[in-house]
Amino acid sequence: MSNRPRIHTPGRRTVLRGSLLASAAVTLPAAVGTAPAFARSGRPEAAWGVQAGDVTSSSALVWVRSDRPARMLVETSATESFRRARRWHGPLVGPGTDFTGTTPLYGLPAGEQVHYRVTLSDPHDPRRTGRPVYGTFRTAPARRRDGVRFLWSGDIAGQGWGINPDIGGYRVYDEMRRLDPDFFLCSGDSIYADGVIEPSVTLPDGRIWRNITTEEKAKVAETLDEYRGNFRYNLLDENLRRFNSQVPSVIQWDDHEVRNNWYPGQILDDARYTEKNVDILAARSMRAFREYVPVSTLRGPSHAGRVHRVVRHGPLLDVFVLDMRSFRNANSPGRRPDDTTGILGAEQLRWLTHELSRSRAVWKVIAADMPLGLVVTDGATDFEAVAQGDPGAPLGRELQIAELLRFIKHRRITGTVWLTADVHYTSAQHYAPERAAFKDFAPFWEFVSGPLAAGGFPANALDGTFGPERVFVRAPERANVSPMESPQFFGEVDIDGDSGELTVRLRAQGGSVLFSKVLQPGLTGQ
Repeated sequence: MSNRPRIHTPGRRTVLRGSLLASAAVTLPAAVGTAPAFARSGRPEAAWGVQAGDVTSSSALVWVRSDRPARMLVETSATESFRRARRWHGPLVGPGTDFTGTTPLYGLPAGEQVHYRVTLSDPHDPRRTGRPVYGTFRTAPARRRDGVRFLWSGDIAGQGWGINPDIGGYRVYDEMRRLDPDFFLCSGDSIYADGVIEPSVTLPDGRIWRNITTEEKAKVAETLDEYRGNFRYNLLDENLRRFNSQVPSVIQWDDHEVRNNWYPGQILDDARYTEKNVDILAARSMRAFREYVPVSTLRGPSHAGRVHRVVRHGPLLDVFVLDMRSFRNANSPGRRPDDTTGILGAEQLRWLTHELSRSRAVWKVIAADMPLGLVVTDGATDFEAVAQGDPGAPLGRELQIAELLRFIKHRRITGTVWLTADVHYTSAQHYAPERAAFKDFAPFWEFVSGPLAAGGFPANALDGTFGPERVFVRAPERANVSPMESPQFFGEVDIDGDSGELTVRLRAQGGSVLFSKVLQPGLTGQ
């Protein structure tokens, strides 16, 4: 286990008090956007809670949403009493950003618990303020010996399985919160903009699944307001809001933030959509994503729309967050012998190789929103991810991955581990050249987890091009198994500060560890 000190949940009185106030503000299933019942007349309120994102050893990004135009003020302190608090003046939030705003924090102490509170004030009278909302996070350590521990998963509110009050909503978030991780890596599909949430669903055994519903979830998202409503939907869940207030996130996106299996330039043949141009839909979704998700590289015009980034978490860990959606070529049979665009695009691949080569972290986690060797289809003839079912030499998008793996081997880049979600089950794959058609790479591991709040699916077939061996898998036997029938999955990564060992645990909701693997530091492949 990591050697850094733990901050136990019962000691977070300020955070819990703020979280409970935020929880009370949204009475489910209240209409999205309604003012909280306890709001002081004319004073802005932050009923949707707070979030922190992309936390490093000295910086963080804090998010809030108001119920009306307001000025954002953030205060930080080393204690819950907020003595000697430092003030950060944030933006004016209004309808142009759906009343959301983010404030960057800089010059924070490394390896420390930071308590923060967000206060919204009347833009015309700063003395008229709403009730503060509280949060906390740990900054990344400056010393290796402190260790790092984080969780990852993805796939939230998918396949019609939304917030079910009968089972306590998204209870898996409460379970993850109690593990007290340094941060949470969301590996994409943070919303299902193409997924309708019906009031009820009858399960195969006759039980009824009930959903909280909203107007925006009654159809596929097409307009900006509908995409915004999809992000708001998940925030109706009290477990998620409390989790956000205590666990910072590193968030990436994949297809369901826009539409299933989308790619740039696609024209839809789908009767549910009046807008057929996916590029227009993706632009609207990206704007909503930028408004609702605290991502450092989405701030400012020079980085607008850029999800790929490196989040540096002290000397032990760099997280390379990929965008395998925005720059890919069209889904196809994947048999082309030349493919420079691939799934990352040429520019992102250059960025990734450059950042990997300059990383001095002991471990380089490559956060992929899609798996490498798992065959993910798109219709009868096309493929959605990297693999295309041909176990021979690299073709199509595999060529770009082969180039990346070759680069890692020849530059002797140590400590690379791949994490992903997407396929709605949990598994561990080991890739080795002796089993592969393409042999010019060092062995590595890929770990899959999820979903967090969506349907479970059977395991995908493996493609032998990079020699994957499925060491562990836990998956349902039929498609779209509800969260009432099968546990939800998330993964845990624990890096020990003394030995540098990295332990991966694949977890199921309910507290069980399904699989564990310890990796040794300083190796190019293992």
